[in-house]
Amino acid sequence: MGLFILRRLGVMILTALCLTFIVFTLTNLYPNLEKLAKTEGNFRMSDEQVDSWLGSNGHLDPMLVKYGRWLGVAPGWTHQDSDGNLRGRCITPGMENPENAATYCGVLQGHWGFSSVFKENVGQIVGQNLGLTGKLMFWVMIVMVPGALIVGVLAGMNEGSRTDRTLSTFSITTTATPEYVSGVIFIAVLAASASPLNEFLRGAGWIEGRTLFKGTATSAMEDANFWNFFLPVITIALYGMGYIARMTRASMTEVMTAQYVRTARLKGVAFKTIVLKHALRNALIAPFTVIMLQFPWLLNGVVIVETLFNFKGFGWTLVQAAGNNDIELLLGVSVVSVFVVLFTQLISDIGYVFLNPRIRIS
Repeated sequence: MGLFILRRLGVMILTALCLTFIVFTLTNLYPNLEKLAKTEGNFRMSDEQVDSWLGSNGHLDPMLVKYGRWLGVAPGWTHQDSDGNLRGRCITPGMENPENAATYCGVLQGHWGFSSVFKENVGQIVGQNLGLTGKLMFWVMIVMVPGALIVGVLAGMNEGSRTDRTLSTFSITTTATPEYVSGVIFIAVLAASASPLNEFLRGAGWIEGRTLFKGTATSAMEDANFWNFFLPVITIALYGMGYIARMTRASMTEVMTAQYVRTARLKGVAFKTIVLKHALRNALIAPFTVIMLQFPWLLNGVVIVETLFNFKGFGWTLVQAAGNNDIELLLGVSVVSVFVVLFTQLISDIGYVFLNPRIRIS
């Protein structure tokens, strides 16, 4: 197992380097750099002025050199302007002795760059907003995973019955409904003061405010509660729940028809014991991989939901970085996304080995 993990870690590092280099190259194409120069300088800048600004900020150097600086394995650029002031990648604004600044300052040294939009350190922005999305992801997984497993197991245990058809229809419906559709429906029905449901609840005196739930999750960033956090959580959870439930149902159906399950039933073993002690573990092998793959999807797939409910988390940050051509912030978001995908795949592989004795023995 130790050698397996070491090999996987080596592959992860090589994959991360390749992916981050591709993202770095795409974000540092000349049209993006030209837009950045005009945003930071003046939109009426001539081509010569744009090239001068880019050259003085190290953007016209070879791509591998710039990637090495960003990664932290190559010395950062420095430039002395006409006033004699020294600027550079490793020189922060207001530094008293810029000549004593560090030579290497990249991602490996914890220096993620400076956001051109938010005027803050990229590491702080990404860390703060990633924490907010982490809170959202936690509650989504709490709702989505148990609900999906219960639906899938019940459907698989009763293959072909009315229960199976009802639960399968529910699973297909939730998976086929995008978040931007279900989110708008939830807002219109549960968070709009003019909706018939809220008017009925107000008239009956069952709710104190004008709506049952809040249509925005901005207040949940500081103080999350059931009323301001339920709609974004259930919107994301329902979309992922159907897919996991369908995988669980298919796996449970296959296991329940296995020879060892039939033998146990012929020996008079209780049906509850067969399901919990024999069938369930084997049935969870395939859904476990799917569940682990939900983490990177949640991290990047919450863009629509966070924008819809005005929840300024990781997805919202990605939209702001891409929309405003904030190259450093976009790179920081991309790095986190890459490592989340690779790390969850590693956990998925390790968990698969423990759940499947045949893989572990081989």
